[in-house]
Amino acid sequence: MKVSLNVNGKSAELDVADPSTPLLYVLRNDLGLHGPRFGCGLGQCGACMVHVDGEPTFSCLLPVTAVADRKITTLEGLLVDGKPGKLQQAFIDEEAAQCGYCISGMVMQAQALLNRNAHPTDDEIRSHMAPNLCRCGTHVAIMRAIKRAAA
Repeated sequence: MKVSLNVNGKSAELDVADPSTPLLYVLRNDLGLHGPRFGCGLGQCGACMVHVDGEPTFSCLLPVTAVADRKITTLEGLLVDGKPGKLQQAFIDEEAAQCGYCISGMVMQAQALLNRNAHPTDDEIRSHMAPNLCRCGTHVAIMRAIKRAAA
């Protein structure tokens, strides 16, 4: 089955054998985008987070056929002229990653918040970031990075 995708502003026409294939697998295996990661496969950790039409979405749960012709943005799509965007740089400056496995999903979730609310409160940040897990416990540094990007 042919599926047309718009990923990070580029069009891609792909042959997908199974229409229920998760978007995550297509992004990683067919398009070579490694920002979204497989974490739990159940939509409970956020490592696979991407934006679909600007909304944070668990790509491990979403069949690729459900996003045909919709705007998909991965971590790679947040780069500005090949360099980290403001939020990505804030995560780097605050050393918000320990193992780094969750960070791409954290950045995508945080970017969705900042796109809607440029100056969120601590409570708004905590509430919005709740679906994303960091098993290393760097939540304090992640909060600082989001606040830095919002400043």
